[in-house]
Amino acid sequence: MNKKENDFYGGLRKKVAAWAGSPEGQSNQWVDYLLLLPDMFYLLCALALDPEIPAVHKAKIAVALAYIVSPIDLIPEMVLGPVGYVDDLALAAWILNGIFNEVEQGIVLKHWKGEADLLKTIQNLIATAHEALGPGLWEKIKQLTGKK
Repeated sequence: MNKKENDFYGGLRKKVAAWAGSPEGQSNQWVDYLLLLPDMFYLLCALALDPEIPAVHKAKIAVALAYIVSPIDLIPEMVLGPVGYVDDLALAAWILNGIFNEVEQGIVLKHWKGEADLLKTIQNLIATAHEALGPGLWEKIKQLTGKK
């Protein structure tokens, strides 16, 4: 991970952790998922640099990374705070699920720094994305990768 990515990762981790410890974060139903976003961001960066990841997946990873760092997206963090990362997290999970289905899982898992079981986490995120985002927004997130 380069310095710019590392700075974003560290800042994101601090911002989400501080929010999670606040009364608003503690009462939010998505707090446990949102705490995963920094680790998902790190994983996407690591996979983008891994020579074993096919170019087609790297292109999708680039879309997710750009979406996460962009202040302009479907649920703006600048307006809603860390709750605005729900769409970023859903996109990351959608892309990682595709990679898990088409690439040797060990390649992905060697880069995972999180504590949770990555495959179960991704599956849970995808299963709840419809509820977290609503059907219209979830479909728009999936369309960003060209898949439905």
